[in-house]
Amino acid sequence: MSLKLVQQETFMRVALALSRESVRNGGGPFGAVIVKNGEIVAAASNSVTLTNDPTAHAEVNAIRQACHALNTFDLSGCTLFTSCEPCPMCLGAIYWARLDAIYYGNSKRDAARIGFDDAFIYEQLGLQPEDRAIPMISLLPEEAGQAFTDWEQLENKTEY
Repeated sequence: MSLKLVQQETFMRVALALSRESVRNGGGPFGAVIVKNGEIVAAASNSVTLTNDPTAHAEVNAIRQACHALNTFDLSGCTLFTSCEPCPMCLGAIYWARLDAIYYGNSKRDAARIGFDDAFIYEQLGLQPEDRAIPMISLLPEEAGQAFTDWEQLENKTEY
């Protein structure tokens, strides 16, 4: 999907307006829209503190809305406009959703400056599970592997 600069700026301004509205309503300063074929299919803001859901970042909320609206988990052909460079969680969700491109306003350094610093998470991702700040202990791997075997043998599975 190729969007002209004027369209890109228009969609970004919607995301930015959502981020400011979120602040006024008691949420975090983040907004996001997802666009397909030049139309907004989802628009959301951060609602972590409003819903007591640490995963309710603007990008994740927008992905959930877009998947629901388009009746798919695959958002190929869609573009994300977000008020801030995505955090590690959102970036993972973006890759899983297969969005085509990300346009962002503020950088992760800008976010860190106002208290939204993800550097610790990025550092943790590079460590072995046993070396991370939150203990990660493998338990019953042989039994856990059975679900993977079941999946491998399933003939009518939906790949994702």
